[in-house]
Amino acid sequence: MRWDGWGDPDRATPLPASVVGLLRELLGVRADPAPPVRLEEMTPPAPNPAVRVLAETVGPDWVVSDDETRIRHTRGKSTPDLLRIRAGDASAAPDAVVLPADHEQVLAVLERCSRERVAVVPFGGGTSVVGGLTAAGEGFAGVVALDLRRLDRITAHDTVSRTATLQAGLRAPRAEALLAERGFTLGHYPQSYEWATIGGFAATRSSGQASAGYGRFDEMVAGLTVATPRGTLTLGRAPRSAAGPDLRELVLGSEGAFGVITDVTARVCPLPETRRYEGWRFPTFAEGTAAVRALAQDGPLPTVLRLSDETETMIGLARPDEIGEGRGDGCLAVCGYEGHREDVAARRAGAHAVLTAHGGEPLGDAPGESWAAGRFSAPYLRDALLDVGAFAETLETAGFWSVLPRLAESVRQTLSRELPSSLVMCHISHVYRDGASLYFTVVTAQGDDPLGRWRHAKAAVGDAIIEAGGTITHHHGVGTDHRDRLADEIGPLGVDVLRAVKDRLDPAGILNPGVLVPPATG
Repeated sequence: MRWDGWGDPDRATPLPASVVGLLRELLGVRADPAPPVRLEEMTPPAPNPAVRVLAETVGPDWVVSDDETRIRHTRGKSTPDLLRIRAGDASAAPDAVVLPADHEQVLAVLERCSRERVAVVPFGGGTSVVGGLTAAGEGFAGVVALDLRRLDRITAHDTVSRTATLQAGLRAPRAEALLAERGFTLGHYPQSYEWATIGGFAATRSSGQASAGYGRFDEMVAGLTVATPRGTLTLGRAPRSAAGPDLRELVLGSEGAFGVITDVTARVCPLPETRRYEGWRFPTFAEGTAAVRALAQDGPLPTVLRLSDETETMIGLARPDEIGEGRGDGCLAVCGYEGHREDVAARRAGAHAVLTAHGGEPLGDAPGESWAAGRFSAPYLRDALLDVGAFAETLETAGFWSVLPRLAESVRQTLSRELPSSLVMCHISHVYRDGASLYFTVVTAQGDDPLGRWRHAKAAVGDAIIEAGGTITHHHGVGTDHRDRLADEIGPLGVDVLRAVKDRLDPAGILNPGVLVPPATG
């Protein structure tokens, strides 16, 4: 993973001159920023020697404290994270990176860190975009990143029940490759797919681009093993149970604040016989939304179902590999179908009838195949925008169908008001019978204080989302960015419940402090 940007450095591609000219003309992007500080010029604070005691639990070779390793485990991959690291700010670097070999070593690390008051940041692929990897280290003897990359195997595969037990540090592409050897797939393809891990998917309630067909990752989870400073939680004895509240739901989305997920038993599906992606055009976002809702509620439901608004369609962001080459007007919908040939053919024919009845115009396979080819490329585009002095960031929410139009308009208007001369784009990325998610991208000039401007704008957008009846996050998680909004969503009593859980499982408060759970006041 590139240390000052996203993904594979060899895939970083500069923006076409035509797009740079458009940014200068429309958004006032005037000057290229200073080049990022070089890695060898970065100097994180001296590591606290107190963390070396962890060598007694994992071995001296697996507690690493050189500058480069620490920098590569600093923060996540949000635009504010990248602006800080590009400017040479390594102040949030952990004192060391600890690499346990198995669940028992994770338990031992947590027990020792609890005793020594060392904060622990669980680290999978490092792809958080909501501040989920930036612990509040004040009051602790040190901070370590707990890198789970050595937990990278499939330990069980039940072909009768169609489940597989995957260790938490297993990266998604490797998980898919191992499952494919057995004839199965998770079908979970978020934009972070190439770098994210199984444990990270569970800890953040990740939602993949094929969620209409395969479900969100939290819906795939049948069981969990979790290490905490107080011991092990082993959750999930059956597909469903009436044995009290389902504690799996307490761990899913907990972002390492309650414990460290060490393996996940996930529901898997047979590899699809065929895949088919295609594009549709709708005159307006409202008409496209009505068509998408009809499929979500009454079927037949495609495996992939997405709808870009007019601006996103015009720019071509639905196909990041062809940015700046948006074609025509209206709104682009992408429909994908995966499964047995007969089932794909039947669902596709039924969906065609619904989409046509709602005013959709079929565009053939090319737009869908183009989207599929570039589906993981958007973060590289964000880096290229930063390189020329633009600020690009995303945010997402979700709401019931009845509030979705007001929610979308409120967020658009708020971003446009708070960030004048900006480009605001939106798409529906995940659908349910009762609602859908909205994913926004905003591009503006960096200006003199991009972090301050974004902080102010995002706070205003948070107000707008709550007022319009949306959720503060659909699949990015809470982290530190949304933590103080959590009480607006679940209420003060709900926050007290989370604090009580954390106090019970993590009495010393070492697990990802400052993330997810709002601090007590007064």
